[in-house]
Amino acid sequence: MSTKTAVCHLYRRSLKLSLDWAVHRYLWRGQAMYIRSLFEANKNIREPRQQRLLVEEAERLLERWKHPDPYRPPTAPGGSKYERNIPAPILEPPPHMVL
Repeated sequence: MSTKTAVCHLYRRSLKLSLDWAVHRYLWRGQAMYIRSLFEANKNIREPRQQRLLVEEAERLLERWKHPDPYRPPTAPGGSKYERNIPAPILEPPPHMVL
């Protein structure tokens, strides 16, 4: 696999990983911009050995920050029960209030 393809895969995986940790999309956007700046900072590196080291370091970081229960679309096999950012339904009736 070429370095460009590997970096594109890493970038996409890092965005998906950060989306697993973000509660709201507007919070995730700031994280996505930060991730983009990290990738942009190293885009001019042309030496293959240094590129390989950066890719390996990014792989280790992604493995370390992997979410224990990642979000899966509800239609996917083993998917999450509820859509993201939609509150779960209240399954118990509210307690009886005496006024």
